[in-house]
Amino acid sequence: MSWKTGFRSLYYLGAPEPDDPVLVPAQTAILVIDVQNTYLERPDRASLSPQEQHRYDLWTPFHERMHGTVIPNTARLLALARQHGIECLFARIACHTRDGRDRSLSQKMPGWNNLLLPKNDAPSQLVAELQPTGDEIVVTKTTDSALTGTNLRLILHNLGIRNVICCGIFTDQCVSSTVRSLADESYAVIVIEDCCAAATEELHRKELEIINMIYCHVMSSAELCKIMALAK
Repeated sequence: MSWKTGFRSLYYLGAPEPDDPVLVPAQTAILVIDVQNTYLERPDRASLSPQEQHRYDLWTPFHERMHGTVIPNTARLLALARQHGIECLFARIACHTRDGRDRSLSQKMPGWNNLLLPKNDAPSQLVAELQPTGDEIVVTKTTDSALTGTNLRLILHNLGIRNVICCGIFTDQCVSSTVRSLADESYAVIVIEDCCAAATEELHRKELEIINMIYCHVMSSAELCKIMALAK
């Protein structure tokens, strides 16, 4: 099954197959969303209580996917994009204040989302494998959407971007929120399914079905590489 027929919800069963996107390098950007130290750090499992160990184990598939699939594939895409002259952009969650009072309500909700990530602290930084190079742009957001929470809209406009290729975490949260915002601004959006992850595989796949064919097109990194090779 190819990207043209995969990840389809009931809404789009039987819909015509889309054409291959035309990715003019000067009008295309890759946006890597929230692949930050805080989400990849793990404590020593032996030091945890039984309840904490259970939670630790539930998150193990996510960490395996990030280290074995998402980060390596994203690094390869960034390298290819740089070869093609495609803009590489990065977004991260961080607050400008030490106590996080500038965060949006969604970033202050109790529970898992309530992370305090001052912008200069190590947990808020992008992971070592996916660092920007040269003068590549990093935007710092205090909302889920990288478009709503930053001046990214203006940056994309000034760069002449029409196509945005999205990677990152979490598929069902900040990736989805960003994709929807970009689509509402009439950007053509591609989400690379093996360069994204959610807390579980089920959440990841369900969210891709929800956003595919209306807010974006979902494809694999291998499929995108073929399209980029044809555009060279």
